[in-house]
Amino acid sequence: MGWSFTRTQPARRRAAVLPAAALALLVGACTADQTGALAPVAAVVPPEAPRTTGRDRPANDADHAKLVASFGGEYKAPSALRLVSDVTDRLVKATERPDETYAVTLLDSPVVNAFALPTGRLYVTRGLLALADDTSELAAVLAHEIAHVTLRHASARTEMALRSELVSKVVADVLNDPATGALLQDQSRFVLARFSRTQEFEADQTGVRTLARAGYDPFGAARFLTALNRTTALRAGAGLASEPDMLATHPSTPERITQVTQAARRIGAPGLGVDDRNRYLAAIDGIAYGDNPADGLIRGRRFIHPRLGVAFEAPEGFGLDNTARAVLGTTPDGNRRLLFDAVETNAGQGLEEVLKATWNDAIETGSFENRMLNGFPAVTAVSKGKEWFFRLAAVRVGTNTFRMIMAAKGNADPEPAFGRWLSSIALVTPEEARSLKPLRIQIVTAAPGDTPESLAQRMTAVDRPLERFQVLNGLDKGVPLRAGQPYKLVVE
Repeated sequence: MGWSFTRTQPARRRAAVLPAAALALLVGACTADQTGALAPVAAVVPPEAPRTTGRDRPANDADHAKLVASFGGEYKAPSALRLVSDVTDRLVKATERPDETYAVTLLDSPVVNAFALPTGRLYVTRGLLALADDTSELAAVLAHEIAHVTLRHASARTEMALRSELVSKVVADVLNDPATGALLQDQSRFVLARFSRTQEFEADQTGVRTLARAGYDPFGAARFLTALNRTTALRAGAGLASEPDMLATHPSTPERITQVTQAARRIGAPGLGVDDRNRYLAAIDGIAYGDNPADGLIRGRRFIHPRLGVAFEAPEGFGLDNTARAVLGTTPDGNRRLLFDAVETNAGQGLEEVLKATWNDAIETGSFENRMLNGFPAVTAVSKGKEWFFRLAAVRVGTNTFRMIMAAKGNADPEPAFGRWLSSIALVTPEEARSLKPLRIQIVTAAPGDTPESLAQRMTAVDRPLERFQVLNGLDKGVPLRAGQPYKLVVE
């Protein structure tokens, strides 16, 4: 949980939380989020920034600093940064705009994510570096992001959004037809979403061509997207990826895999270009994996925050995700979800007030209940939406106040699981805090007789180690290891 209390708003001033939005899983960027999702930023390259190629950035770099901070800060890994910068240089020379320049920043985030700004700032998370399995896969991601910039997607999207807004406003204000104006504005959301999906496909196609022109394996794009799809399924605990709704700005990953594979085949048969796997793995050997201990750690179904001194265990069947603002959990079918976060309260503010101030929907009359949870004062309540049944709790642990919210789809009361979850909240003992070590990627060479199972057994503190080992190393089920080849492990 990447928040700190200095970043949390007081409960009375905190924006009301929309239940559905609060419980929606948060995933990152152009691998989940994208170029242009952020407003154009005027930026300057600071002296300590990674190497750049070409043009200078404008003067104001404040947004860059805010963005980096929101992703956990800059991640210092000289070998990895050098590799990403070298690959970027090589790709830029193969684009239609070889004179443009990019400044690379590694982000200290476990989320698999990369994005670029129109100013030529390119961001890659350490989570993405851990997932990619060779240089051509990394290059595929970078080529996609660079394509968003060279194709001026952000400007086109902004222009379309402004035009749609203007048309809606003219109809509503000038023609005095608010209903039609609102309808046009609503329709424009679908148009913009479809436009964004089209841009993603265009960036994919351009990226694959750039990849090949730069001498990398053009099938690296399909391999990386496949790894992304598998890791998403692993996170959800299910084997099926969800399809995007009509408002999704990104096409589905399986659809993208199909299209980038076709684009690579139009260039040639598999075997083209280089993947530089050994160099890639050497560059990322030792990088951090998973959560930063300062932001809390997930160990199986258990969440531990040594700095705040609080821990809990999710009920059976829940997978947990430690995001920047909250710990989110979901069952494989998505029918039950949980949220754990912190709120900053005013002096003397009661826990019932906290729930009322931070929950947007109506709370059932008479459902407030004062309780003690393992010695911690708490207030619980019930809220029912159209499609979800919510159990809410505010818990005070020392001077900190936390919310624990569980939702069940339909009319089913999640109380049994909610009760087990509440009863698990506990202080982190000094011994447990000292025993927690950050995870990292370790590159090992397979010996004769090694199998995916035997190497996966050496992975520490990860759930479903065999599946995770296979995903991290781009191995399908049943595929044997090759003696003498390097593989990634997750170790303490």
